[in-house]
Amino acid sequence: MSIELKNLSVTFKNGVTAVDQVNLEIPTGIYGLLGENGAGKTTLMRVLTTILRPTAGTVTINGIPCQESNYEKIQQKIGYLPQECSLYPNLSVQECLEYLGGLEGIPRTDCRKRIDYYLERTSLTNQRKKKIRQLSGGMKRRVGLIQALLNEPEFLIVDEPTTGLDPEERIRIRNLLVDFSENRTVLFSTHVTEDLAVTCSRLAIMQKGRFPYHGTVQQLLQMAEGHVWTCTAKDETQARQLEQRYHISGKQYVEDGIGLKLISRDKPDIPCQPQTPSLEDAYLYITQS
Repeated sequence: MSIELKNLSVTFKNGVTAVDQVNLEIPTGIYGLLGENGAGKTTLMRVLTTILRPTAGTVTINGIPCQESNYEKIQQKIGYLPQECSLYPNLSVQECLEYLGGLEGIPRTDCRKRIDYYLERTSLTNQRKKKIRQLSGGMKRRVGLIQALLNEPEFLIVDEPTTGLDPEERIRIRNLLVDFSENRTVLFSTHVTEDLAVTCSRLAIMQKGRFPYHGTVQQLLQMAEGHVWTCTAKDETQARQLEQRYHISGKQYVEDGIGLKLISRDKPDIPCQPQTPSLEDAYLYITQS
């Protein structure tokens, strides 16, 4: 399953362009979509799920042009977890998932087997009889992910899937997505760099409707090599001065002052040491340099 975008644009009636003439190919496996809130990620995903029509350009999903005559065929191949997932508050978890599975046309026996499997993978087995309204935000998020997985889509799109989850739950969900991505395509959209650092090898950075970078994680890290530095400010006054001149990606109090991690095209003019960039550092280098 591959997805190809060519000269894709989305401009709303108020004149705001959320996606601006982008070109991208999303291959099989987990593909990261990284960007701050308002970068255009959700708009792009709404186009990919056929919810929103682009203003210009084309989308092809596994060779099928994304146009109205093909929407039904494309929708059968897609699973989608939106940022705001509406569930049925008065149904139990089991009832809600069975109902949603029925809407997808999944045979009841297969649907129940899949529900059992994914409830176990997301540690929700003991919550199956609870009403949706009784669940925490993190639990609702996991139920939302299960509904996106039920039809075993060839193309899974997840928008901030780890929002509201504790560290252990986040790891569990990331591992589930990695397992699911074997022979499938998963578009993992987030503004949390850590989630992508441990799940995907390729990503696109989205900023103001465009892609300032798309490619491998390793290539992105190499681009930031030599532009990340650590130093120690003697006091808060010097630290504030440095914050006005450089992008600061880390700050902590240490024995002899304030330790800072700086993002800079050139070596800072105070004693400092080069630092191996993290994905977060590389993201800041690309988007703020």
